[in-house]
Amino acid sequence: MSGTMPPSRKHRHPGAGVKRPLSRAKGREIDQAALAEVRELLPHDRLVRDELIEYLHLIQDEHGCLSARHMAALAQFMVIPMAEVYEVASFYAHFDLVADNEDPPPAFTVRVCDSLSCEMAGAAELQKQLESGLPENVRVMGAPCMGQCDRAPVAAVGHNPVTAATVESVAEAVFGGKTDPVIAGYVDLEDYAKNNGYDLYGACLKKEHSPEDIISVLEQADLRGLGGAGFPAHLKWQFVRAETGPRILAVNADEGEPGTFKDRHYLETDPHRVLEGMLIAAWAIDADEVYIYLRDEYPHIREILKREIERLVKRNLKRPKIHLRRGAGAYVCGEESAMLESIEGKRGLPRHKPPFPAQVGLFGKPTLIHNVETLYWIRDLVEKGPALFSESGRNGRHGLRSFSVSGRVAEPGVKLAPAGINAHELIEEFCGGMADGHDFKAYLPGGASGGILPASMATLPLDFSTLEERGCFIGSAAVIVLSDQDDMAAVARNLMRFFEHESCGQCTPCRVGTEKASQLLSAEEWDVPLLEELAAAMTDTSICGLGQAACNPVLSILKYFPETAS
Repeated sequence: MSGTMPPSRKHRHPGAGVKRPLSRAKGREIDQAALAEVRELLPHDRLVRDELIEYLHLIQDEHGCLSARHMAALAQFMVIPMAEVYEVASFYAHFDLVADNEDPPPAFTVRVCDSLSCEMAGAAELQKQLESGLPENVRVMGAPCMGQCDRAPVAAVGHNPVTAATVESVAEAVFGGKTDPVIAGYVDLEDYAKNNGYDLYGACLKKEHSPEDIISVLEQADLRGLGGAGFPAHLKWQFVRAETGPRILAVNADEGEPGTFKDRHYLETDPHRVLEGMLIAAWAIDADEVYIYLRDEYPHIREILKREIERLVKRNLKRPKIHLRRGAGAYVCGEESAMLESIEGKRGLPRHKPPFPAQVGLFGKPTLIHNVETLYWIRDLVEKGPALFSESGRNGRHGLRSFSVSGRVAEPGVKLAPAGINAHELIEEFCGGMADGHDFKAYLPGGASGGILPASMATLPLDFSTLEERGCFIGSAAVIVLSDQDDMAAVARNLMRFFEHESCGQCTPCRVGTEKASQLLSAEEWDVPLLEELAAAMTDTSICGLGQAACNPVLSILKYFPETAS
């Protein structure tokens, strides 16, 4: 699949591409039992091509895998080639594909997070103990970041994340059959409405505010995209509004950057503040449809959103139509254009730009893309005024930032702090200092791809455009704190393994480069000139930010911890 936009996409719509089922499939006989099993799971009104991933999830959840016969049956019902089903299913890590002559996976699967914060908390040893201590009908495997870095180590038993996991707590979940997500207390629709919830949205619908009014507030507050890029929110709205409709709003809730979990925090505690911001944004750009793309590692949030969106609809919410889409384990789908491809039911391959999503986005329509936290702030900024942001900040910066802090601190978690705060202040004032027995050595200011800085640079302001000259960036404000007990070479290897695993494979610099970098980092002595040459090639020629930023941690370590290379 090309990352460029074919002309035909301009004419697509969510229901396009699914024809009347054929009486007989071409090329292979279809198992009649499989047809009946798949038909039972699929919606009975109509099938749409862009929900292919949703249908694959239904089969995976019911049968624990995607067998060749079930995929063939699905292709028959959707009247698309079996190869098209297979290429999508095989792209995503959370689908277990099983050939006709293969046995299905064991009844239980335990995934142990192997990303940096969890590895620092002993995930590797936990996985070894689980592999030897659980029965044969339990499959234990490593998995990339699950967005629970503040509760490390994490092991998912089915759809149930076990946080601060031990062999005993994981075994208890397995033997107790606790595979479903656990939903803790949150602000539901009734409680949210009691505190003026949706009053602002109602006022917008009554034309007590104009879109220009809201856009002006966002501009005065300097609200930016808080998913990583930091693009001014008010400009996004203006760009999309300038395009001819119909328009779409896409909500990016696929935070997969190791160390990042702030969107999870807001969605699992106060989801309606996000939903109201979403509805206001959709109203402002006159969007008929909203698509929420939620990472599959957050099954409890999926249940919350399904429940609360249904309640909203029952309250006479007729427009916009809200679609909740589920990712399937692909970090690259956090990149905005890859997310759009995935929502369309395809492999999450980043698109070439231009055109930009504001011009030609989801289903070829102008699309406003926002992350969760950006939408979360809209109500507060309008009701309390832009001064909430403009008068907050330190070290000459303005605003508030939600820092996801994990690693060697006494109190990890989401910390709402002034923009421009430095790492030393963040650790001491908001995280209870360093964990016992650990001395501050280094920190990642922006997750896995944001580079690494030594503790001697802990006085640099943490904000957009303050760290670039040091070879780093704040990104989604995921701060991972390292101590004197952490091996910097092991940190580099862990981060590069993540990028190698998550590369979508579309472009050669990233696909081959991440693999080659992992090989070079596994050597006792690093070939520094070759690593630097490889990093330059990947940065200059990769299609998207994954390949462009994958070597940032390595370059930082070579610059600030040169002894690591030998």
